[in-house]
Amino acid sequence: MINDNLINQNTSAWRFQVWAVFMLSFGGMLIGIFAMPGDFWIKGFLAMGLVSTVSACFTLSKTVRDDHEAERLINRVNSAKTEEMLTKYEGPA
Repeated sequence: MINDNLINQNTSAWRFQVWAVFMLSFGGMLIGIFAMPGDFWIKGFLAMGLVSTVSACFTLSKTVRDDHEAERLINRVNSAKTEEMLTKYEGPA
C-alpha cells in the first residue's frame, strides 16, 4: 500500500519558490499601483481590488483543496467497504 503522506509532501525549495513568487508579484503590483500617476483614492481603490482578488484566490484554492481531500476520503472509505464485502463473501486471498 502506498503511503499518502509521502506522496503529498512538498519540498522546502518548492515552498520557498511559491512564497517568493507570490511576494514578488504582490509587492510589484502594489508598487506599480502607487507609482502610477493619479489621485490617491484611485490608487487606494486599485489596492483594495488587489487585496480582494488575492483573498478570493486563497479562498478558492482552499475550497478546491478541501473538496479534493473530501473526495479522496470518500473514495478511500468506499474502497475499504468494497474490500470488506469482497473479503466477507469470497474469503481472504
